[in-house]
Amino acid sequence: MFVKFLKYLTCSIATVVLAIALANCTTEPVAPLRIGANLWTGYETLYLARDLGYYDNQPIKLVDYPSGTEEVRAYRNNEIEGAGVSIDQAISLATSQENIKIIAIMDISHGGDVILGKPGITDMKALKGKRVGVEATSLGAFFITRALEKNGMSVKDIKIVPLKLTEHELAYKKGDVDAVVTFGPARIKLLASGAKLLFDSSRIPGEIVDVIAVSTEAIANHSDTIQALINGRFRALDYLNNNPQDAAIRMAKRTQLTPEQILNAFQGLHQPNLQENKEILNQNNSTFVNSIKKLIQIMVENKLISKVIDPVTLLDNRFIKNAKF
Repeated sequence: MFVKFLKYLTCSIATVVLAIALANCTTEPVAPLRIGANLWTGYETLYLARDLGYYDNQPIKLVDYPSGTEEVRAYRNNEIEGAGVSIDQAISLATSQENIKIIAIMDISHGGDVILGKPGITDMKALKGKRVGVEATSLGAFFITRALEKNGMSVKDIKIVPLKLTEHELAYKKGDVDAVVTFGPARIKLLASGAKLLFDSSRIPGEIVDVIAVSTEAIANHSDTIQALINGRFRALDYLNNNPQDAAIRMAKRTQLTPEQILNAFQGLHQPNLQENKEILNQNNSTFVNSIKKLIQIMVENKLISKVIDPVTLLDNRFIKNAKF
């Protein structure tokens, strides 16, 4: 009996030890890298990468927001580790917190951002005294300010009507505004309905740039995942360039536009490929840094930010340098 008991006890101890070992071997689920984006054409290649399966088995979560304003707020509240944002928004964030880095250039707007007016309004000067819908973001304020400056005007010459991006189309069609500063699907639909193009970003070349920005904490803790994000995005951009029709069909599902409208939207921006990104973010290339300095100065002069920052401290090109697809 004693021998049987000893065998039973030995087996029980072994079972407990094995169970503990297996429990210790069980890995905790990896927290996803949360990347915010809004319904801007320049960010669609991130979603295309996801649709094509390039992010399968990667802890990457793309989080949709109605506008860049919500993305900035989410970043400040630590709800996301990074985002696709306009460069002025990245600059605004950098003036209040130093933990943000620009790691890739998504696009340079060349007609994608517009000011659209009612058919009877022929040019920017005709907006004097009129109601202009503008999203309450640094980009909205920057774009309308620059457009007015280019026409010898200031914000004092118009009546600003704050609008969310989701309100642009309806406010215009209801007659709540005489013109609207807009982009993305709203731009396409309003132009199709007969809106008059008064100004677009091609008239201020290189000033509206969209980037991927992430926190320094994410770089420290999720570097492999960030690399996978960048690799997948440029792989998707290559797919778009080589298979535009299929890519447009895939992207149309999310944007609720037709494939033709999607491809038309891409005509209003330039998406630097991987090699161009390497050249732009090269630390020995002062062109991009100088353009950011100019933008910072404009933002300071128009009280969009409170202080000047060094753009060099914003840039981190390690993931672009190591990118492969």
